[in-house]
Amino acid sequence: MARTLHKLSDVAVKAAKKPGRLSDGGGLYLNISSTGSKSWLFMWVVEGKRREMGLGSYPAVPLAKARTNSGKYREAIADGRDPIVEKAKEAEPTFGECADRFIESIKAEWRNDKHEYQWRQTLGDSYCQLLRSKRVSQITTEDVLKVLTPVWTAKSETASRLRGRIERVLEYAKVKGWRSGENPAAWRGNLRNLLPRRQKLQRGHQPAMLYGDVPAFMVRLRSLKAMAARALEFTILTAARSGETLGAKWQEIDFDRKVWTVPAERMKGGETHVVALSSVAVDLLQRLQEVHTGGDFIFAGNPRPGNKQDAEHGRPLSNMAMMMLLRRMKFTDITVHGFRSAFRDWAGDVTSFPRDVAEAALAHKVGNEVERAYRRSDALEKRRKLMQAWADYLAASKSGNVSKLSDARKARAS
Repeated sequence: MARTLHKLSDVAVKAAKKPGRLSDGGGLYLNISSTGSKSWLFMWVVEGKRREMGLGSYPAVPLAKARTNSGKYREAIADGRDPIVEKAKEAEPTFGECADRFIESIKAEWRNDKHEYQWRQTLGDSYCQLLRSKRVSQITTEDVLKVLTPVWTAKSETASRLRGRIERVLEYAKVKGWRSGENPAAWRGNLRNLLPRRQKLQRGHQPAMLYGDVPAFMVRLRSLKAMAARALEFTILTAARSGETLGAKWQEIDFDRKVWTVPAERMKGGETHVVALSSVAVDLLQRLQEVHTGGDFIFAGNPRPGNKQDAEHGRPLSNMAMMMLLRRMKFTDITVHGFRSAFRDWAGDVTSFPRDVAEAALAHKVGNEVERAYRRSDALEKRRKLMQAWADYLAASKSGNVSKLSDARKARAS
């Protein structure tokens, strides 16, 4: 191993792009793949044979930590010990720690950040809170059932993905030597005999509040102080989907133009969507900006203790935050997505705005590509007028008893 140490710098590591290996000295290398992903390698020679081991991906493992670990393994070599064996003796992680490590190990294969966000959400506290604090070797089939059973029939597609992701984390733990035996999240020969057959995903109506009741609902919503309340308020004002709101970042907002640009990877249709913001929506964002304490996300959740990524970039609210808020408000027969339906019904029943403008506000595709290209030039300003009219309508009820909201609920596809 080379004697010279600390050849690299944080700036050099961050800027490096050319595929290959950069030496930091002492057997530590930064490996850059053909796709641009970066990871750390520790290499040494024993009896004329070169050996190597991975020390984690960058930037999850920063330069300083890689140096600390490589120093530890150099000491092992000097004492005649095998670094690979030393690494295998690392303390067994909890399920949460193991899940986070597994995500770090595979995220380079994903094309956009949306996949990482979805994996972290499903394997995080929203669904796996009962598992995350347990040692990974202690996870049993009963533990997995406690997580899956509440959502297995209510959220069939989500539950299926959740089961598969838990299974993969536990497979990873077995390969790392932290578990042995059968996988308690396996379907065949295991959970297949304990859970009812999953219903096929059905696209259909989502329970919605009557648009005539939404202004009074907004009065009560705006009286609540929780961040989830602000997220729901913004979602209703913009007629956005939950995931679009929860993943919203400050850099996506253009206050001068009064627009919110949602990147393609967070859109259901896979295309960038520009949202025209009403004056009320802009005011809401400005109030949040005044109390913003750092991080990328507009609607931030609580950071996980000791998580460096959360400390640097923040963490979005849970994907269940707005739904749970509705439950706490005693609205058990409507969904967050249903407010898009309320907006669409209002636009069609009450206003004279063209149908294609309302559909465009919902990021729905109308007509063929030629027609959409022809409308693109002036659609934003038309949508701006529509969204301002919606905001004005929602502000019309300055008072009112929300308990008198109609018991009737609509269920129309948005």
